Amino acid sequence: MDIPSTFHDYLIHEEIRRLNQVPRFRRTHCFVQHGGISVFDHSVSVARLGCRIAERLHFRVDYASLVRGALLHDYFLYDWHDKAPWHRWHGFRHPYIAWKNAKADFRLTRKESIIILRHMFPLTVIPPSCVEGWVVCVADKLCATEEISRHIADRIMKTIIGAIDFLI
Repeated sequence: MDIPSTFHDYLIHEEIRRLNQVPRFRRTHCFVQHGGISVFDHSVSVARLGCRIAERLHFRVDYASLVRGALLHDYFLYDWHDKAPWHRWHGFRHPYIAWKNAKADFRLTRKESIIILRHMFPLTVIPPSCVEGWVVCVADKLCATEEISRHIADRIMKTIIGAIDFLI
């Protein structure tokens, strides 16, 4: 990770340093979330965007909880792309699995638990009950959309380039 340039970057950097003390957290680098993006990189993007959203909209938030919740919101620790039958329900189930894993490895505040458990609203029927939860929910959807779009665009470009190479 780069040298922090803003207060939010510093918060994210320091929280990652603390979370990395638990070996299991480092496994988030190994699992792919969207396209070719690791769960770790996705979670960092959600934390960064969440901080920017809260700051730009002048929300009064607990940035420490927002960052920690964002970094742990997808702490499910399995490859949901595997063809195991229960992975079909990943979108609905992974918030609870992430929360259970986070609770086992870290001491969570109520706010952090809400962020993790409810970040998939409306798939998880109960909406977030704190501003930080809503911010992470929105940031997660925006980051996922961008990551998936970038992955699709890359695949289309590779196909086009492959077709041009074939014709030449």
